Parts: sequence; structure tokens; C-alpha cells
Amino acid sequence: MEIHEEWFYKANSDLESAKVLLQHNLLDTAHYHTQQSAEKALKGYLAFRNQPIQRIHNLNVLLANCIDLDDSFSELSTQTRYLNGFDTKFRYPDEELAPERSEVQTAINYAEVIFEFVKQKVQ
Repeated sequence: MEIHEEWFYKANSDLESAKVLLQHNLLDTAHYHTQQSAEKALKGYLAFRNQPIQRIHNLNVLLANCIDLDDSFSELSTQTRYLNGFDTKFRYPDEELAPERSEVQTAINYAEVIFEFVKQKVQ
């Protein structure tokens, strides 16, 4: 398995985990996995293009790196802006313990859009 395929495997695992967690009403953890899926999908594309993989979680930076290689990635800016920061939001007790169910469903949909878009780019 090539390195970009390994990133996609992990992205898919996070996406599927988010869906299962949503079914069990574990909204905070599902929320987290949507960001992780998007992050790993974008890193998979960068790996496919033989780019160095930064140890960052900022989806907007990763998307900018992808746009530098392929302008069409700009189509994902709405999705990455929405998901960016979900790697830490709701992870610890704070003012809000969990997102609304509808927020998680939107996050899953957006993560899925990113993952499917990226997969199409490497075929």
C-alpha cells in the first residue's frame, strides 16, 4: 500500500467512526473524527503529490497547500473552514460539552465531500 493510500485508509476510518458515534449519540467524539478525516484526506493528497507532510492540524493551511498544487481544491474552502478547529473543540470540559446533532451531521457531510473530492484527484 502506498503512503497516500495509508492516509486515505485512516481518513476513511475516522469518517466511518464519526458515523457510528453519531448513531450512538456520542456527538463530541463524532465531531472530532470529522476534522480528523478531512485532515488525513488532505494529507493523503499531499503525500500523493510527494509533498512533505506537516505535523499540523489546521485544515485551512493544508487546503492552501493543496490549492498551490491544484486550484480546484478551492471548492473545499467552505467545508474546511467549517471543520477547522474541531480537533480541539469539545475535547475537554468547557462551556459546551457537545455539539448539536445537526452540527455533527453537517460535519460528517462536509468531511465526506472532502474525502470523496480528494479520492477523485488521485485516480
